[in-house]
Amino acid sequence: MSIIPFGMIGAVVGHWIMGVDLSIMSLLGLLALVGVVVNDSLVLVDFINKKREETNDLMSAVLIAGASRFRPVMLTSLTTFIGLMPLLFEKSTQAQFLIPMAISLGFGILFATFITLLLIPVNYMLAERVKNLWPIKIK
Repeated sequence: MSIIPFGMIGAVVGHWIMGVDLSIMSLLGLLALVGVVVNDSLVLVDFINKKREETNDLMSAVLIAGASRFRPVMLTSLTTFIGLMPLLFEKSTQAQFLIPMAISLGFGILFATFITLLLIPVNYMLAERVKNLWPIKIK
C-alpha cells in the first residue's frame, strides 16, 4: 500500500507533462493504477515470502526476489504504457475524454514501477527490523 502515493505522483506529473487538466476520468485512471501497482507489490512480497521460507535468510530472500521479479514487473509496466501510447497521442474528438485516464494510468505506472522495485524490498527489510525490536514476538 505504500506505493500508491508514488503512483499518484506519477499520474499528476504526467498530466503536467502532457498539459492536460485533471478530471473525473483521471480519477478513474488512478483507480486502475492503484490495482496495477498493488499487484506488482504483492507479486514481489509474495516471492520474498516464498524465498524466505526456502532460505531462512531475509537478506538473500530479498535480493533473490528483487532479481527474479525485476523482469516480470518491468515487462508488465512497460507493455501497459506502450499499449496506452496510441491513445495518449490520439487527436480524434471521440478519444479526447479517455486521454486523461490513459495519462493517469500510463505515467503513474512508469513512475511507480521504479519506486516499487526499490521501495518494497526496503520496506520489507524495515518492517522485519521493527518486528524484531518489538518485545512480544509476532508470527
